[in-house]
Order: sequence, then C-alpha cells, then structure tokens
Amino acid sequence: MFYYVIILPVALFFVAYKFIFSPKNQRFNLPPSPPYALPILGHHLLIKPPVHRLFHRLSKTYGPIFSLRVGYRRTVVISSSSLASECFTGQNDVLVSNRPCFLTAKYVAYNYTTVGTAPYGDHWRNLRRVCSLEILSSNRLTNFLYIRKDEIRRMLTRLSREVNKEIELEPLLSDLTFNNIVRMVTGKRYYGDEVHNEEEANLFKKLVADVNDCSGARHPGDYLQFLKVLGGSFEKKVKAVGEAMDEILQRLLDECRRDKDGNTMVNHLLSLQEQEPDYYTGVTIKGLMLVSANESLVHSNHTITNIALMSLILCVLVLGF
Repeated sequence: MFYYVIILPVALFFVAYKFIFSPKNQRFNLPPSPPYALPILGHHLLIKPPVHRLFHRLSKTYGPIFSLRVGYRRTVVISSSSLASECFTGQNDVLVSNRPCFLTAKYVAYNYTTVGTAPYGDHWRNLRRVCSLEILSSNRLTNFLYIRKDEIRRMLTRLSREVNKEIELEPLLSDLTFNNIVRMVTGKRYYGDEVHNEEEANLFKKLVADVNDCSGARHPGDYLQFLKVLGGSFEKKVKAVGEAMDEILQRLLDECRRDKDGNTMVNHLLSLQEQEPDYYTGVTIKGLMLVSANESLVHSNHTITNIALMSLILCVLVLGF
C-alpha cells in the first residue's frame, strides 16, 4: 500500500504533463472530437451503452468521422460506408492494419504472433497467406464436406427425437458450429453428444470460454497506463489461462503428429513443417489452432445462431438431407 501511495501521484503527474504541456506541433491531426476530454481518462466517462446509439448521436454533431480518446488510446470512429471503404483502399489499408496490443494477447496469443494479433508486416502477411491458401482454401474446405454433413445429420437426428417438445435451437446450432471447426482442426468432437473424451472436452470448452472472457477491453491497464501496476491479479489469471491453453494445444499437436494418416488441418500444417521447419514452428501451428478454435467466439451468440441456421437451411436444401 505504501508503494501505491508513492507511485500513483508520480504516474498521474507524468501523464498529466504529457497531455497538458506537450507542444501543440507534437499532437495528432485528428478528426473533430467532443470537447472536455478529462486528463488521463479522456472521453471514457462519455462512453456508455448502448454504444452504437452514442456513436450515432456524435456523428450527427461532429460528422461521419470523429475521434475519441479513451485513456491514452486515441480512436477514430467512422460511420460512413464510403469513408470506411476508403480506409481499405490504396495505402490507407496499411495504416489501419495494426492491432492494439492488449495484455491478453501477450500471454494467450503467443506474444502477439497469431494472425489476429500480429502487427502488420512480413510475419502477418505470411500467416494470412497460410490461412487463405493452406487452411481455408476451397479445395481444403471441400475435403471437410463429410464433417459438415455428418454434424448436420447428427443434429437433425437429435431434433427428430424431440419432435413433440419445445426445443431451444441456439445451443444446438452453437454446438454444430464448434464441432465443425474443432473436427476440421484436430479431428475431435467436443460439443453435444458422443464426444471423444468427456474430461478433455470439458477442459477445452472451459478454456475457450476463459479466453473469450479475458479478451477485449477487460483490463483497465490496457487504456490507463498507470493502472498497469495495479493489475497483477488479472495478469496472473490471463497468464494461467494462456499456459493451460498452450498445454492442451500441445497435447493435440502431439496426437496429430503421431497419427500420420490423419486428415485434419493440423496434419496438413505438420506436413508443411517438414518442408519448411524454420517457419512452421510449433508456436506458429498452435497459434493457427488457437485462432481456428476460438473463431466462433469472436461473434456474439446471435451471430453464431444466424450463420449456423443459414448453413443448416442451405445444406438441407442443396445437399438433400
């Protein structure tokens, strides 16, 4: 407690000095911004849910592009489709390609080296190439068509057993989405009925949920620098989640390495590792596994349900289920 009494005023002084007394020619040339940004906090107190309505009101006042300062992070909000499109054309796409370095990605995403957290550069471009050509290519996805068919059959069979009962579709469709992804990546089934290993499945589901819970703007120190010294408990939690996730990913990687005849994304990456061992390291492969396994949790449950329901309807109509 004694150290906090000393550190906090010193931190506040340096932050206030940076924002208040820094020369004007060193400040950013940003779009219009709401006035009265507080020192250190910025517009943090202004941002209250529902955020999309707040942004709509601000766009009516300050135009289709405006800026906010949340803690020490400067943010530009665009509410025009034409301006958003312009951000990703010409040289502008390079300027908006970097991601903020949040604490969670340091421990869970292998120190910002996965495709979703790596800074723009050669490594990120190579990861994007691997994802588009080696993992998510049309031929590769066609090879896994039997998995999607099997999962839909299982779900339809499960629905037929409950034909005279009220059924909540959201968990069923979420299980369908997760099983499709996990089976393509590792060949295992972790959700719904007939899982491969109940204990391992429960651990995997818990870790995926923990990663999702720790992701995003969970740590105040990601926005208020002086709070980083006070975030020890959160950092320990994230570090433990990252170590546990790495352990189960390594176990799955070793199992796929022993199964020479496996037909999974990991087996394909291991074959590429034999050709380019310097690039396709264990960390790179586990990072791609992590992104694939956690992909569905990037979206909200409603988004998962909508996508899975559309996929189900299309498969029933086109594939003749």
